[in-house]
Amino acid sequence: MVTSAERLRRLLALVPYVVARRAVGLAETAATFGMTERELIDDLNLVWCVELKAPEPYCPIDLSYEDGEITISQAESIARPLRLGADEASALLVALRTLAETGGGGSAVPRLIAKIEGAAGAAAAASSQVTFQIDRPNERGVTATITAALHAGKRVHLRYYVPGRDEATERDVDPMRLFAIEGHTYLEGWCRRAEGVRLFRLDRVLDAVVLDVAASVPETAESVDVDAGLFRPSDADIRVELDLAPGARWVVEYYPCESVTELGDGRLRAVLRTPDAGLVRRLALRLGEDGRVVSPPALAAEVRAAASAALALYD
Repeated sequence: MVTSAERLRRLLALVPYVVARRAVGLAETAATFGMTERELIDDLNLVWCVELKAPEPYCPIDLSYEDGEITISQAESIARPLRLGADEASALLVALRTLAETGGGGSAVPRLIAKIEGAAGAAAAASSQVTFQIDRPNERGVTATITAALHAGKRVHLRYYVPGRDEATERDVDPMRLFAIEGHTYLEGWCRRAEGVRLFRLDRVLDAVVLDVAASVPETAESVDVDAGLFRPSDADIRVELDLAPGARWVVEYYPCESVTELGDGRLRAVLRTPDAGLVRRLALRLGEDGRVVSPPALAAEVRAAASAALALYD
């Protein structure tokens, strides 16, 4: 499933591609952009709806794809080379360096970084001062293994840590893509255990093995839209406030938090939303004296009751 952001990027590349060649074959263009001819025609029909301020005020783009040949005119302003501002060049270079760090893009990424740095000149200096860290106890090896599986079209067997249940799970996954977001690298794949698309944070992968089985992602599988970030709570989720001692600061790294406030002396107050009160209850019991549920009061009472019941077993 192509997201609206991905489709917009494709259209912004498609129009200059055709304009620069004056006329190009429908089948050739579809192959170049990695889509079907039907998808290409849908994109071209969308271009018909675009109006530009030049060459005349609000002039519609003119195009034709009759007889299997595409021509586009009245789109000269889109066809001009893209000029990046200093902030845009810096953001692009930081993103590319992150991609290179995760092992994505192969040898093309360093070459692209060098080209953009050369074109941006002094504007590229700011990006070189940005440092980032991707958590990786054994992540380099895991990234290399999964990248190899992606290139070979093979299934992988993962031993994966699930912090919500504090357990290591075993599962076979058909890789779909690797991407970095919010400071972490993820594998998106079709999980054979869950029979659905799942995201796996690579710093939680305890072990990865490429299987001698071809990856087989169902045609109905849809990629997760991460353009708005991974954390997208719903109105129905429970809002939970947790006070965390210094020994429990790791919680804000493992769980998506709505806000995190320093309380002094290394203590934190974390606010998170979850559809599963049981997850927070298990977390609070696991933390012991290092964590306290502040709200909602009913959940705090449940945690106290569960802790008291557990302690009573020792009497």
